Amino acid sequence: MIYHSTKDYNVTASIREAVLHGYAPDGGQYLPENIPTLPKAFMMNLGDMTLQEVSYAIANYALQGDIDAQVLHDVVFETLNFPIPLIDMGDNRHILELFHGPTMSFKDIGTRFMARLLAHYHATKKSGREINVITVTSGHSGGAIANGFYGIEGTHVYILYPQGQLTSLQIAQFSTLGGNVTAIEVNGTLSDCKNIVMEAFNDPELSKKMLLTSAKSVNIARLLPQTFYYFWAYGQLAKQGHDMSQMVVSVPCGNLGNLTAAVIARKMGLPIKRIIVADNKNDIFTQYLRTGKFVPRESEPSLAIAMDCGNPRNFPRLEKLLGDHAAMCKIMEGFAYSDENIVSTIARTWQQEHYLLNPHSATAYQALTDGLRPGEIGVALATSHPAKALSTVEGAIGETIEVPATLMRFFNGTSHITAINSGYKSFKKFLL
Repeated sequence: MIYHSTKDYNVTASIREAVLHGYAPDGGQYLPENIPTLPKAFMMNLGDMTLQEVSYAIANYALQGDIDAQVLHDVVFETLNFPIPLIDMGDNRHILELFHGPTMSFKDIGTRFMARLLAHYHATKKSGREINVITVTSGHSGGAIANGFYGIEGTHVYILYPQGQLTSLQIAQFSTLGGNVTAIEVNGTLSDCKNIVMEAFNDPELSKKMLLTSAKSVNIARLLPQTFYYFWAYGQLAKQGHDMSQMVVSVPCGNLGNLTAAVIARKMGLPIKRIIVADNKNDIFTQYLRTGKFVPRESEPSLAIAMDCGNPRNFPRLEKLLGDHAAMCKIMEGFAYSDENIVSTIARTWQQEHYLLNPHSATAYQALTDGLRPGEIGVALATSHPAKALSTVEGAIGETIEVPATLMRFFNGTSHITAINSGYKSFKKFLL
C-alpha cells in the first residue's frame, strides 16, 4: 500500500519508508492511501478471539500484505504478551486498562510493535544502516520507548529530557538499561529538548550520516497498534450481550494519537457511535470542536502531564481522515478538566467505587461520566498505572499506595546519563 503525506498527497512512501523515517520529507505525517473495511463476519467473531488474535487480524487487514504474514504474527504476539482488562464500573461505564505492559503505560503497545518491525527491516538488510530513534520525554513516553527498543538488534535509542523536571522513577525507566539505549539530560527546558530533536531531523548533514526516525505517534508504526485495543474492547462487550450499536469511547487527548487511532478503527468498520474527547487545561482540541477554530498555544503544565500539548501533532491526520470541523463534530464531543477537577475525580472514584485512577485516566473517566447518554455503552481508556503519578494520586486520596514490582525493578540498575547543553550543536557533536 502507498502512504501519503498529510501536507502533499503527491509525497508518497511504502510502509517500510514510512516506518523508517517517521515524518514525510515535507514535514507531513503519513496516512495510508485507503483504509480497508473489515468483513462483518470478522466483527461478529471478535468476542471469541484472544487479544493477540484480534490484534494480528487487524494488523494484517490494515497492512494488506505489505509485511510477511508470519513476520507480522511474531511481531504482534511478542508485542502483546500482557493482558488488557476491561473493568465494569456499573451504569454502562467501563475502563480499559492499557497499563499492564513492562512500563505500565499504553505506550508499551505501540513502541514494542514499532521496535520489532524495525528489527525485521534491519534483519532483512532493507534498511542498510543502524536505525537511530531520537525522542524527547516529559517522563511518560521515555520508559516505554526505551524498554520497547531495548536489546532490539540494529537500533539505537537516544532519549532527551530536561534537567530537574522528571521523577527518579521516570528517569530510572530509561537510564538504567544501557546497551542500545542512551539517556541524555539537557540543561534546559522541555521546549529546548524538542527544538534539538526537530533540528536533528531537519539537518541534511546528520541525515546523510545517520538513519533517524521518531518513535512518537507521528510514526505510523506507533499509531497502527493503537487501533487494536478498540476492537478488543468491542469484542469483550459484544460477548457480554450489549447493544454494540451504542458503543462510545472516551479518550484522554494530548497529541491526539489515541483519538486518531479511534477514527481509523471506525473507518475500518468498528461501529463506534461517538468519541468523547477528554482534555486537561490544554484544551486546544476541545475548543476547536466548540468554535471551529484550531488555535495552537504554549502548553501549560498540569497534573496530567502527558496531555500537556499546545499544538497536537496528529491534528493534520484527523483533518485528512474526517474532512472538516462539521464532520468531526458529528461523532465527537469535547470536555476539559482543570487540575482541581482531576484531583476531585481521583478522590471521588476511590471513595465511591474503590478504583484508583491516574490523572490522565481520570480525565477520560470523568468525561465518560459527564458525556454518556441513556442507552449508550461507554469505555474510558486508562492509559497509565496510578503509581506512575504517585504524589498526585496519594495526595488526592490521602493514603499511600503500593508501587508494583514491575516499576520498582528499575531502581535495581545503575543510571547511565550523558549531560549536554541546551543548544543543538552540543547534541550533534555528541552523536558524531
